[in-house]
Amino acid sequence: MKRPARPPAPHWTEVAFRLLPFADAASADLPLGQLLRLSLFQVTVGMATVLLNGTLNRVMVVELGTPTWLVALLIAVPLLVAPFRALIGHKSDTHRSVLGWRRVPYIWFGTLMQFGGLAIMPFALLLLGTPERFEIGLVGATAAFLLTGTGFHVTQTAGLALATDLAPEEKRPRAVALLYVMLLVGMMFAAFVIGGVLMDYSATKLVQVIQGCAVLTIILNLIALWKQEARNPKVTAPDRETPNFSELWHAFVKDGRNARLLTAIGIGAMGFAMQDALLEPYGGEILGLSVGATTGLTGAWALGSLLGFMLSGRFLARGWDQLRLAGAGLVVGINAFLLVLFAGPFSAPAMLYCGALGIGLGLGLFSVGTLMEAMTIAKSETAGLALGAWGAVQATCAGAGIAIGGLLRDLVAVLVQSGDGAASMATRASGYATVYTLEVALLLAGLAALGPLVGPRRNRSPDDTDPQAQPFGLREFPT
Repeated sequence: MKRPARPPAPHWTEVAFRLLPFADAASADLPLGQLLRLSLFQVTVGMATVLLNGTLNRVMVVELGTPTWLVALLIAVPLLVAPFRALIGHKSDTHRSVLGWRRVPYIWFGTLMQFGGLAIMPFALLLLGTPERFEIGLVGATAAFLLTGTGFHVTQTAGLALATDLAPEEKRPRAVALLYVMLLVGMMFAAFVIGGVLMDYSATKLVQVIQGCAVLTIILNLIALWKQEARNPKVTAPDRETPNFSELWHAFVKDGRNARLLTAIGIGAMGFAMQDALLEPYGGEILGLSVGATTGLTGAWALGSLLGFMLSGRFLARGWDQLRLAGAGLVVGINAFLLVLFAGPFSAPAMLYCGALGIGLGLGLFSVGTLMEAMTIAKSETAGLALGAWGAVQATCAGAGIAIGGLLRDLVAVLVQSGDGAASMATRASGYATVYTLEVALLLAGLAALGPLVGPRRNRSPDDTDPQAQPFGLREFPT
């Protein structure tokens, strides 16, 4: 008797696509291969984020001896551009050009700024570590951080807008969600690769790594952008009428319910961000970890953020309240910071890695929960401005938190400084511990601010749809 033929085993690429989060974002108009190629610009943004917020702050503090407060200010410089993401997106929406492209010019010039910042950055950092050329190095480093940050904010904003243009309306939220997943994947791979290369640190390797990232940025973004946006001169006609940004913005910000939500977002964002410039130096100074090992902390944070994003989708699909989800993220963050705080006294690197993972997880839950609430309170014609306000408040408070964290760490270290050489380790640890304790207090304050908002929704018209009934996705998700 002839046995029935077995069905052919699925190809490994099919298995990978099934496991890929939000792979169902693909459509006939935007196949998965084209969408993944477009997502390469997110990989370069993640790579630049790892360099600026992870590797370079450790190198400047530990290897180059730059004051922590100055490093924190440099890292906060790119975040000064983030509050203008809504305006950047509006400008790309209303771009006037005879060439017929709206998004391509912004992605291209953002890529050039990102490349330029990374190209001059290693030489500026080497000058920063030379006392006789410190001022020149400081000017160069500030310009490099500003160029890189401006570049990836412009590139990312226009790139996400291009994804919404290409995807059909019912697939747009999941397409943008897939792009955000690729950002976190890029951050994880960049953190582990850069950490492995810099395991044995040298100035030459640092220059090679940063300039290699600059070249890779140009290559990947060109591949991502190639033949993605079709020319349409009618859409970019110079004589067409465009809406006024200031009027739309004013109509949104005078809504009374937004104040407490934006306050909670700001407090939570600052609470999560104060450690951005301190986590890797903390591992290097207090626990004695290498450059490669501390760069892995950024990878653990990115992995936690990815898990937070994935869990948020599952919880919201099961009917969770988005503000309760945000509150859960704050609770996870509080416990994560306690792990980080006690990792030093116990000399436990594993606790530090678990804490970094928990910080990313808590931030992912908090960010998605508050973003979904911002989408709920927005009117249909101001939904984009609601997301812009969410990103502006989060980015501004995160930048302030990074700067305050570095300043506070150095100030406490100076105040408790002792002439006893044996007390130097405890002195440095006390500065970090003060910042982590303040972050726990801020997250508790964020819980208090969110509390009154949980429950029946106010100011909702009968025509508004229930957000829990809508498919989960992030439309133009800011970072």
